[in-house]
Amino acid sequence: MSAELHLALIERTAAAIAAHAEELTRLDQAIGDGDHGVNLRRGFEAIAADKEALAALPAADALQKAGMTLVMKVGGASGPLYGSLLMGMAKAAKAGEPLARQLSAGIALVMQRGKADVGAKTMLDVLVPVRDALERHADAAPEEALAAVRAAADAAREATRDMLATRGRASFLGERSRGHYDPGATSSQLLIHAVCDVLEARA
Repeated sequence: MSAELHLALIERTAAAIAAHAEELTRLDQAIGDGDHGVNLRRGFEAIAADKEALAALPAADALQKAGMTLVMKVGGASGPLYGSLLMGMAKAAKAGEPLARQLSAGIALVMQRGKADVGAKTMLDVLVPVRDALERHADAAPEEALAAVRAAADAAREATRDMLATRGRASFLGERSRGHYDPGATSSQLLIHAVCDVLEARA
């Protein structure tokens, strides 16, 4: 992966979070602590501030360093969870695993740290379907694979609206957690789209 691609990915993901930070905060105010957008924006701003150094690193090292930045700079649950995702991906990338397996490794760390699984109304409800779409389209043309990933992220985020939250602060609301999009699933969808934007431009 080239330094130019690294830079584009960092800039696009940071811009996506910045553009939607208020929306993420509103979603989190409805069912969580109300800080998801603010916290993620702080974390991605810290990554963007270090983008030149990150871009010069091999992909696995860049993922590891970005993950550590999120863990250290972001409060609440989102920093440790997204940081775990990137650090799990970094370990698999160092082992030469393909992207779907890198994402699987990251997901495993998120599940471990968050003590959650699919169906609990969390970021995993987007990440796992996206991973599955990557696996199903591993041999497809890049355009087809990216379209499938986008569609999976959109459908998965939409499905969280009527889910009952069973993890995190939202779980305290019981049935009142239904009817709201999950903030973590929404930020995951936004980041997936940002990555797809960059990759499509270079396909």
